[in-house]
Amino acid sequence: MARAFDLKEFDDLVVSLTQRGAVAELGVLVVCLLAAWLVVRLMQGRQASPGSILFGERVVDGVLFPVLALAFAFAARVGLESVIKPAVFRVAIPILISLVVIRLSVRVLSRTLPALAWVRTLERSISWLAWIAVALWLTGVLPSMLDAMDDVHWKIGTTRMSLRNVVEGTITAGIVLVIALWVSAVLERKLLSNAAGHDLSLRKIAATLVRTVLLFVGLMFALSAVGIDLTALSVLGGAVGVGVGFGLQKIAANYVSGFVILAERSIRIGDMVKVDNFEGRITDIRTRYTVIRALNGREAILPNETLITTRVENSSLADPRVLLQTSVQVAYGTDVRELQPVLEAAVAAVPRVVGDPQPSVQLAAFSADGMDLNVNFWIRDPENGQGNVKSDVNLVVLEVLRARGVEIPFPQRVVHARISREPEAAPGQVEGQVPSAGEQEGRTKPGEPSRP
Repeated sequence: MARAFDLKEFDDLVVSLTQRGAVAELGVLVVCLLAAWLVVRLMQGRQASPGSILFGERVVDGVLFPVLALAFAFAARVGLESVIKPAVFRVAIPILISLVVIRLSVRVLSRTLPALAWVRTLERSISWLAWIAVALWLTGVLPSMLDAMDDVHWKIGTTRMSLRNVVEGTITAGIVLVIALWVSAVLERKLLSNAAGHDLSLRKIAATLVRTVLLFVGLMFALSAVGIDLTALSVLGGAVGVGVGFGLQKIAANYVSGFVILAERSIRIGDMVKVDNFEGRITDIRTRYTVIRALNGREAILPNETLITTRVENSSLADPRVLLQTSVQVAYGTDVRELQPVLEAAVAAVPRVVGDPQPSVQLAAFSADGMDLNVNFWIRDPENGQGNVKSDVNLVVLEVLRARGVEIPFPQRVVHARISREPEAAPGQVEGQVPSAGEQEGRTKPGEPSRP
């Protein structure tokens, strides 16, 4: 039976706040807040990553400050209970609890799920609910509401559930999941720090497994807190497994392929690959897909199953060196044997061109306008671009040819023009008309005697 709502507790609280002891409590509370700020400030100076979940961007916007302030305030309230009747701490402790919940949820969600649009809405909803709960608690309304919700109950099978159990279980489940996300984010950051190459891939799979296990355990605790019997999930789990096997086989295949890729290390983060005519550097390997960033800034999201079942050209698997080639044409008559070592030495001096293997200049073909030379050189960092280093090599080749007076021939063509003159038409003859045989016999060439 819900108890009647009255404002007697709230009136007593207001009266207590007007007493002289409230001033002393307020001073002690200020000391507790300053002590919490000082401790967080000293600890923040020693940690290397500002903006973390514990410390935040500043001193007071992390999780550690309200937690320490709550601990100091609770200890001060216990110590002052034998001296004065608590009034200020009755208001301060619920506010600090609400601040801990808000800071913990906001910092964890913004760090672990930064790209989701609904996270900001969820953060605001948590803040509003926390402050409303504090207001209801201070006014004495919250206990009456909880008793009223306890009267609303129903049965699911043999389990009796009430509205109060559902609300409290939902809050507990949310806190458990937030803590699981926090622990997984901390462990993932520790695992992925100062890692590169194959170590990064191994740590990535370890971080993914840790997050999956923690979220699963947190979900089980959350369901248990709500009041759901976990033994009843065995039959449901079998049915869901069948549905996943048939309806979600592609998604399951992508998840399994992601773990296979990370375990085999055939494709690693930072490798230059070419898949389905898309070439770029692997920036991230997730459990379901892989992100490939091209040199022009475009990104492709490929399902992990595609990387398992199709051909993948990996330029960085065994040897990161990549062969590049440019060509130039010189005029006939150029001493190619003398020009080759000069060009090779000039190209070897270009930044990013490796010395082993050394650059080479080869006579490729005899064209109609000149002799074609192929300039071959190797680079070790294709992820930094190929067009820029090829441009530098072309500029160096042009400078060498100009300095040595080597001609780069223009296209040359020989045009043969055939001019023909048609005979003039006889008087009375239409132009283009062929004269008859009699007319041809009557005509004489200039200088010939006329025929009788």
